[in-house]
Amino acid sequence: MAKIPDDYISRKAEIVAKFKQVVDSHLDDFMAGREEKMFGMQEIADIIGLHPVHMSKVIKLETGHHACYFYEQRILSDAKKLLADKTLAIGAIARILDYDVSNFTKFFKRFTGMTPSLYRKSLETTI
Repeated sequence: MAKIPDDYISRKAEIVAKFKQVVDSHLDDFMAGREEKMFGMQEIADIIGLHPVHMSKVIKLETGHHACYFYEQRILSDAKKLLADKTLAIGAIARILDYDVSNFTKFFKRFTGMTPSLYRKSLETTI
């Protein structure tokens, strides 16, 4: 059997790479104010040209994580950057990220184990 070239990308890997590229591009646009709302998985799947269920299944099979995981990790990364800016109120950060304060706090705590205000305070002790 012939060896598959190392530079060959499987269709599954191509879908995952395209998904991550679309998520990053969209969230870059959202954070810069070029998009008014965050896309859902349906809109991302439409951009890629796949059914959202198929896209989600491929991403889960290829990476071991649900598609939402990558989206949420990017939002979490942006939240941490915003929280480092002490001039921004947590409520303002929640609104920037298209959350109300309560849901932003729940989202942030689910991934970090601490509230946004505790995370911000932890930054002070590491500086």
